[in-house]
Amino acid sequence: MKCAVVGAGAWGAALADRLARNTHDVRIWAYEPDVAESINSSHQNRFLADVTLAPSIVASTSMKDVVSEAEFVILVAPSHVTRAVAEAAQPHLSRDAIVVVASKGIEQHSLALMTEIADDVFNRRGAVALSGPTFAAEVARGQATAVVAASTEREAADRVQHLFHAPAFRVYTQHDVIGVELGGAVKNVMALATGIAEGLELGFNARAALITRGLAEMTRLGVALGADPATFAGLAGMGDLVLTCTGHLSRNRSLGVEIGRGKTLDEALAGRETVAEGVITTRSTKALSERVGVGMPIVDAAFSVLFEGQMPRDAIVDLMNRDPRPERDE
Repeated sequence: MKCAVVGAGAWGAALADRLARNTHDVRIWAYEPDVAESINSSHQNRFLADVTLAPSIVASTSMKDVVSEAEFVILVAPSHVTRAVAEAAQPHLSRDAIVVVASKGIEQHSLALMTEIADDVFNRRGAVALSGPTFAAEVARGQATAVVAASTEREAADRVQHLFHAPAFRVYTQHDVIGVELGGAVKNVMALATGIAEGLELGFNARAALITRGLAEMTRLGVALGADPATFAGLAGMGDLVLTCTGHLSRNRSLGVEIGRGKTLDEALAGRETVAEGVITTRSTKALSERVGVGMPIVDAAFSVLFEGQMPRDAIVDLMNRDPRPERDE
């Protein structure tokens, strides 16, 4: 199959490598000319250190060269530029191309999910959300991974499943796009919060509590937006949440650790070339929860620390001192 991967960060490069090793014809669009040149000349990507990419991958900074005639177009841009990148790809998209969205986030101003952006820009339905517990470096090294391909169009999800499926890369299908996307987005906020708790040296009890109550918040928001609550017990919910809140490769968790240890958000972000999606998603998740009237205390606490100057330890105290309540909504 002819595949276009739009975005050459770590995750885009890992997915391009997975497709190429499945013997597909893969082109990848890179924003940075040096990244495209490095992929073509040495099969290296500075966003994915110590990994040699499949030599058949062809990189370019020309959107037309990458997207034209592609049967599958995989969007892997950071969430805050997904719309702009999709708009750049739109004139070159084949009528029958299947669009896969591997970006995780909620657009800040519209509060749209990434597949909603794709459906809007490309004026079609059925974009496939690819999500789950994945660190790009582990996927690129061929370590065992399981993900979900979710679409309202079953045939599209099935085709993406077969496109990516490999012995070390297991792909399940799903119809609950809202649940899969929200799980992939909001878990980054929870990873920031658990990282802050870790930076404060609050212990494993606090981390377990934040992960579990974070899952409850994610599920409440999802159900309010029409998601199936069972989705949040799956790979794109609990699976991705646990990985991102505990894994040492998590950018969002490590950012939270630095903030918990006393750095401001600007100080913690300084010098980082890669994007920590949780910062942007904290804003959009808070706005979305307020729009639909769903309480999300952990999201509110993360917002107050990141953007309102509250001290991390004070935010944790406020979380613990809320009025008692049942564990499950009745």
